[in-house]
Amino acid sequence: MKAFVIAVTVLFHCIQGQEPFCQSHPSCSECIRSPGCAWCTQKDFLKSGESNERRCDSPESLKARSCRDHHVINPGKHPLIHVKNSDLSNDIDNVVQLKPQNINITLRVGVPYEFTIEFKRAQGYPIDMYYLMDLSYSMKDDLEQIKTLGQKILQKLKDITETVRIGFGSFVDKEMLPYVSQVKARIQNPCPNRMDTCQPAFSFQNVLPLTDNAKEFEREVSKQKISGNLDSPEAGLDAIMQAAVCKEKIRWHNVTRILVYTSDDTFHMAGDGRLGGVFQPHNGQCHLNEKGSYNGRAYDYPSVGHVSRVLKENNIQLIFAVTEGIYPAYKALSALIPQSVVGVLKNDSSNVVDLISEAYGNLSSTLVLEQVGAPKELNVSYWSSCKGNQADTEWKEKGECQGIKHEKIKFQVRLNASACLKEPQTFQIRMQGISEEVKITVDTECHCDCGAPEEDSKHCNSIGTLSCGVCSCEEGYLGQHCECKQQSDADSTVNMLASCRPDNSSLVCSGHGTCECGKCMCQGHYSGKYCECDDNSCENHNGKSCNGQGTCKCGICECKENYTGSACKCSPSQDNCINDKGVCSGQGQCTCNRCQCNTGFMGDHCSTFINVCMLFKECVACHVEAGSPDASVCAEKCLNAEISRLDGTHELHCTYQDAISYEVELGANGKIILRYADLPRSIDKTTVIIGSSVSGIIFIGIIIIIIYRALVELYDIREYRNFVKAEKQTKWNEVQNPLFKGATTTVINPLHMQND
Repeated sequence: MKAFVIAVTVLFHCIQGQEPFCQSHPSCSECIRSPGCAWCTQKDFLKSGESNERRCDSPESLKARSCRDHHVINPGKHPLIHVKNSDLSNDIDNVVQLKPQNINITLRVGVPYEFTIEFKRAQGYPIDMYYLMDLSYSMKDDLEQIKTLGQKILQKLKDITETVRIGFGSFVDKEMLPYVSQVKARIQNPCPNRMDTCQPAFSFQNVLPLTDNAKEFEREVSKQKISGNLDSPEAGLDAIMQAAVCKEKIRWHNVTRILVYTSDDTFHMAGDGRLGGVFQPHNGQCHLNEKGSYNGRAYDYPSVGHVSRVLKENNIQLIFAVTEGIYPAYKALSALIPQSVVGVLKNDSSNVVDLISEAYGNLSSTLVLEQVGAPKELNVSYWSSCKGNQADTEWKEKGECQGIKHEKIKFQVRLNASACLKEPQTFQIRMQGISEEVKITVDTECHCDCGAPEEDSKHCNSIGTLSCGVCSCEEGYLGQHCECKQQSDADSTVNMLASCRPDNSSLVCSGHGTCECGKCMCQGHYSGKYCECDDNSCENHNGKSCNGQGTCKCGICECKENYTGSACKCSPSQDNCINDKGVCSGQGQCTCNRCQCNTGFMGDHCSTFINVCMLFKECVACHVEAGSPDASVCAEKCLNAEISRLDGTHELHCTYQDAISYEVELGANGKIILRYADLPRSIDKTTVIIGSSVSGIIFIGIIIIIIYRALVELYDIREYRNFVKAEKQTKWNEVQNPLFKGATTTVINPLHMQND
C-alpha cells in the first residue's frame, strides 16, 4: 500500500509538471493569462515583419530565439504567505485543530497551486449535547426511561471529555388542524385514552437550556408529560430548526455541538403546512417566545435542504435515535444532512446512552474538509492521505477520511483559477462539525510589471510609447517601430495591400496577418513573406512538435542531431536493431531504430521465418528436379541460401512429396542455411495398424471359442461318468409293507333282487 501511495503521488506531480501549450496573444497582460506562456520585452527581439504576438511564447522557445533571461516575463509560483500558522494544540484554553489558520496566495490563471492543511482532533474537547425528544403519545414509555438517564448520559460523555453540558427540548406538532384536534376537551387533554392525562400539543418547547447540572436535567425532564396529536408525522424538522438557530436561548458555546433527536415516527416536510392553511415558507429565524415555546402557526415546515444548511452553518452534528420501523426513512434523511448518523432505538429507549456514545464515535471518526464561499473563478480540490496510508487516487471536491481517532491527518489542497479576479477574494475551508476554519485570501496575477512606459522612445522613432517591448504609435503611424505612415488616399492603400499578397486572387497576408507599410505582420505562429507558413502545423510525436528534436518551419520539421522522418521521430541509434546475427539479422533494414524485415521474415530482429516450409518448398523442388545443389537457376527461389544435401536418409522438419525432408535456419550474419535429404522408406503404417488390429481380434475370438468348447466337453464327460457310477451303485429290493392293505371293491347290481 505504501508503494501505491508513492506511485500515486509521483503521478500527480508528473501530471502537474506537464507544460501546457502556449496560445500567443498580442499584449503582455493577455499573454501571462494564458498558461505556459511568457512574454519577451527585449527591444530587438522581433525580426522584420513579425507581429507582436511572436513575443508571446513558451519560456523555452523565447530563450531558444535569443530572448535574454532578464527580459522574459514569466510569473511563477508566488510563495504562500502564512498570516496565522499556530501549531496544533490540545490546550483547553487555546485549542487548535486546523493548521494553518490564515493564508494569502497569489495565483496565475490556469496554473494549479498546492498546499497542505493539517488536522488533529483535540482530546478532551468540550461537548454541548441537546436532547430533542418526540413527546407524542406513542413515546410514553420512552419518556419514563429518559427521566432517569440524565446522570448516565453525562457520565458516558465524560469518558470522552471532562467538560460536558446537556439540555432538553421536546416537540409534537403544529397547533392546528389537521395535525392537532381543535375540540376544546381534546386540546386540554389530547391523549387517546381518557384514563391518561396529557399536556396540550405544541410544535417545540425549550425545556432546559444547556447546563452541566445532571440533577437539574433529571428534575426538569421528570416534570414533563406526554402529549398527543392526530396524524403520524411530527414537527421534527421545526424543532431541529429552532434548536439550531436559537443559539442564545439554547446557550450553545463554541465547542463540539451535538443534537440528539429521538422519535418513533416520521416527520413533516416543507409543503405539508398547506394542509393547515400555512403558505409562508420558513425564514430560518428563531421564533421562541419568553417561555421557550414555538407554536408553528405562522410558518410552514422547513425543507430538508434548509435544515441541512442551518446545521452546517452552526457546526451542529445530528444524531437520529429512532425505532427500527422508521430507521430506513431517517437513514435516507441522514444522507442529505452532513455530519449526521442514525442509530436504532429500543421501543422504551433503554439503550439510548450506549446509542449516543456509539453514534458520537462514528461522527468523530469521519472527517470531511470542504470550502465555503469560494469565488466561481476558483476551483478547489482535495487529495487525502488517511489512516493506514489510504490515499485518494484522484482529486476530489471534498477531503474525506474514515475511521480517524486522534491521529494527525494531512490534506493536500489544490487551487486553480480559471479566470482573473477583479480583486482579492477571501473564502474559508472548514472541517464539518468543527467551528475552526482556514481563512484563505487569493489573488490572481494578470498584469505585467514592465516598469514605467517610455514616451517618445527612440525605439519607436520618437513617435510612440514603448511599454513591455511594444511600440504604441501615435495616430497615423504603424509598424514595429512606428516607421510607416498610414496612407490616406485609396490608390496608395491598394498598392500597399497588393504588396502583401502573391496575386490578386489571394487574401491579404493569406488571412493570417495584417498589412502594414506594405509588409505582412503575421499573427501567432504564422510566418513568411505573405504569412503563408504555419510554424505550428508540423507533425507531432510523443506529444511534441517534431518530437522535440527539430524546429517547425513552414509546416515542415527541420530535424537536428541526425534525426530523420516527417516528425523527427527516427533516431540515428540502431541499438534496438542489433542482435548476435548483426543488424536486423541481415534480413531487414533498420529504420527509426526498428527493423523493417525482408519478405518471409518477422520479429523484432527479423530472426523468425514466416511459414518456413512453404517459403522454401519451391527452392527444394527446383534443386531436386535440377539434380544439382549448385544449380544457378534456383538461386532466386532460394533467397540466396547456402544449400547442402545430406547423405543417407533423414527425417527433418519439413517434407516434400513424402520423399524429401528439409530444414532451414539462420546462420551468422543472417546467412540462410538449407539442408535436405531423402526420407526413410517405410510401409503404410495405417494399413499395418488396421490389419494387425483386425487379425488380433479374430485370432483372440477363435481361441476363446476353442477354450469354451473344450471346457463344455470336459464338463459333459465328467457329468456322464458321475451318472454311470451312481447307477451302478443303486440296488432295488422288493419288500412287502406290513401296513399296506390292498384296495377291495364291492359291486352291487341294482336289478338283482334276492329273496330271503
